[in-house]
Amino acid sequence: MDYSTTVLVTLIAYKLVLIAIGFWSQKRTKSSEDYFIGGRRLGPWVAAVSSAASASSAWTLLGMSGAAYTMGVSAIWIVPAVVLGYCFNWIWIAPRLQQLADQQQAITLSQLLANQTGQWRKPILYLSSFCIVFSFTFYIAAQFQAAGNTFASTFDVSMQWSIITGALIILIYTLLGGFWAVSITDTLQGLLMAVAAVVLPVAGLLTLGGPMELWQQMHSTFSLEQMSITGPHQGLVGLAFVIGLLGIGLGNPGQPHVVNRMMALRDSRSVHQAKVIAIGWSMIVISGMLILGWCAKVIIAPVSDGEQALLNFTNHLFPAVVAGIMIAAILSAIMSTADSQLLVSAAAISYDVRVQDEQLATQHSLLISRLTVVVMCMISVAIALFAPKDIFSRVLFAWNALGAAFGPLLIVRLLGHPVSGRASFAAMFCGFFGAVILSMFESPPGDYLERIIPFGLALYIAYLGRVKEPALSAAIDKPGSMHNS
Repeated sequence: MDYSTTVLVTLIAYKLVLIAIGFWSQKRTKSSEDYFIGGRRLGPWVAAVSSAASASSAWTLLGMSGAAYTMGVSAIWIVPAVVLGYCFNWIWIAPRLQQLADQQQAITLSQLLANQTGQWRKPILYLSSFCIVFSFTFYIAAQFQAAGNTFASTFDVSMQWSIITGALIILIYTLLGGFWAVSITDTLQGLLMAVAAVVLPVAGLLTLGGPMELWQQMHSTFSLEQMSITGPHQGLVGLAFVIGLLGIGLGNPGQPHVVNRMMALRDSRSVHQAKVIAIGWSMIVISGMLILGWCAKVIIAPVSDGEQALLNFTNHLFPAVVAGIMIAAILSAIMSTADSQLLVSAAAISYDVRVQDEQLATQHSLLISRLTVVVMCMISVAIALFAPKDIFSRVLFAWNALGAAFGPLLIVRLLGHPVSGRASFAAMFCGFFGAVILSMFESPPGDYLERIIPFGLALYIAYLGRVKEPALSAAIDKPGSMHNS
């Protein structure tokens, strides 16, 4: 078989597996709790790898390798930013969040943050739903765009049909199985990402003759600025650049599609096992993509778009059949984030907004959830088709906004004290809109303003608003409580 045929056959086989998983998962989806959080029965491997894959995919594979290709040595700061974010999420956040979500029987992150806020519960749920849907609309569009770029370059078909085809496949298995389908397919795709992150950079290093030879070749390929640890920046500006890149890790605790896997873990033992798996995965994949981007700069002909370096590198280094299989695996992994984000968006609209009381008809809830998935998918496809933008910046925009909206409030809640309703709303509002507003201005080195200032402000507001007295902790969950007015 030739290259295109190999990719096509591999993709068809893989997508049939995904749809089969959707049908299998449908049998296990009988309630909103099953659809949105898997009945709290997730094991460590599925929780760890699926959360990692849903947090990464297109951004890590194409965006990180493209950043290394374009930025050079200074891209190395993204590695500790991401890995330390994973460490904080799984070592500190996960065990506390799993226990709190189980104790409160919270199905979504928004619901958990809105608990014990009295009359502010509804405004907080509405605001959190807006933050999620707004951010994920662009986030999902970036995944569709990445898939479309790969489809189009591989099969020489139009970008429009490439994006629509990829979106339709994701839509089918997300509609069928909900959280179970998304988690299991993300696990499979996360493992494929790990394989690609090992095979591709190792092949590049072997081609060049080892790490030392790569380093020597980089001196003759990259510019002096690209070989600098702070890029084109010096002194205090260089320090701000590094701080800004490290600030990427601050967004980890506030990603609803990531932390909901922690909420779904079945017990504390699973949390401990998942911690090792998730952190190890992040180290392998993010480091692998950094090395791949450097190898691609040295080995392949120059490309105008750094986010295409991985695809060109794979085609250049491997025989047609092997490259075809690898491209199919990469393409499938790229699509893994969109399904989780569609599901969280559906939860935000159909569950968080509608469920203000304890009772809800299960079948009606599931219908609204699935209709929401369809609508979100259509909007994101439209953005990918008519307002394209580079994947790296679009994903980081959504990542920063969500991280500042939810991360600080979640951290303070997990410290052991409820936060008053007014402070919860203010922290979420200031964090989200602060990140959005600052992103509209010309970006300083490392985008440190939009990554650090909104997060720090929201954390300060949430910490000041915590409720310390046990009596108040019990009282503030009652609507109309004076402590939340």
